[in-house]
Amino acid sequence: MMQLFLEPVDVWLFRDGKPFDAGSDHRARSLFPPSPHVMQGVIRSHHLVVKGVDLRDRQAIEAAVGTVNDFRGLCLRGPFIARREGQNGQIVRYFPVPADVIPDEKAGGYRLLHPRLRGDTPDVLTSAPPELPMLLWPLEDTEPTKKEFGQWMSETELLKCLQGQPARAIHSSHLFVHENRFGIGLNDATCTTEEGALYEVDFIRPCKDVGLWVQVEGYDGWPATGTLRIGGEARGAHFSQIETALAWPQPHNRLSARFKVYFASPAFFKDGWKPRSGWEQFFDGDVTLQAVALNRYEVIGGYDWAANRQKPACRYVPAGSVYYFAAVGDAQLRQDVITEDGAEIGFGQVILTG
Repeated sequence: MMQLFLEPVDVWLFRDGKPFDAGSDHRARSLFPPSPHVMQGVIRSHHLVVKGVDLRDRQAIEAAVGTVNDFRGLCLRGPFIARREGQNGQIVRYFPVPADVIPDEKAGGYRLLHPRLRGDTPDVLTSAPPELPMLLWPLEDTEPTKKEFGQWMSETELLKCLQGQPARAIHSSHLFVHENRFGIGLNDATCTTEEGALYEVDFIRPCKDVGLWVQVEGYDGWPATGTLRIGGEARGAHFSQIETALAWPQPHNRLSARFKVYFASPAFFKDGWKPRSGWEQFFDGDVTLQAVALNRYEVIGGYDWAANRQKPACRYVPAGSVYYFAAVGDAQLRQDVITEDGAEIGFGQVILTG
């Protein structure tokens, strides 16, 4: 297993799930951090370079990194935004502010919403699904203010927040900025510009000492440092293996009677915000969903270069969403990911607190 810290050589481009063919749209928007789909492509492509695989030999490629849906033992965690901090340059991971908090000026930070039974609030109209027995409410002494978009918490602040303590966040501009650039379509035959083919691309410029953290299992032989291609337009990234690995917050072997799940990376469920086959595929024991704090869905797609076509764009539960559960008796999480697709490449990474 190795943990990598990727730092930009130039701006980065990680398109969202919206198709961007010539003439179909004029603006390409970036997501940051990129989806696990993007990162698995980055890691697998560079592994071919590390192993010196002939890129014209399809069988050799499949033997080294598998196929589109066969990852051949690759297991990823991340990518997450990270920053070098302190005198020793320690890597600190950053995560989206949980969806079940509100800013409270009186408390000097973010405070948790608290679940209450629907019967305790009979006069409230809500679009929350009736199968959820509880709704989320602020405490009576909270002075809520409007939630600001684009807030991130360090891992330390996030864990404090998930445990119910006031926590602070920073705006995304302290970690990265969006940088728009314009381009024109060209006619290769005449070497002239295409009329009506002006377009705008949204690039990401990480701030100083900011990059991406990713954990890779199943690949070996990588050098301690190097350079690889990443994202759209094959921009560059300098990578370095982290000497002191960062641990992932692990849940207790036995889950509490009431616990919640924070999604650190997007998750895919066949029924949108919930799994089609029920939660028992992820838990051992009697576990029921009580309440959900869900951010707006995230659309993830991409381009299939092998088939030369756009991939289907699918809706994912976004990172930062929080699900509340109740457990009866002994209950355990079967694996440390919760998603119905893409678990091996980093979707559905979760942090549990009770």
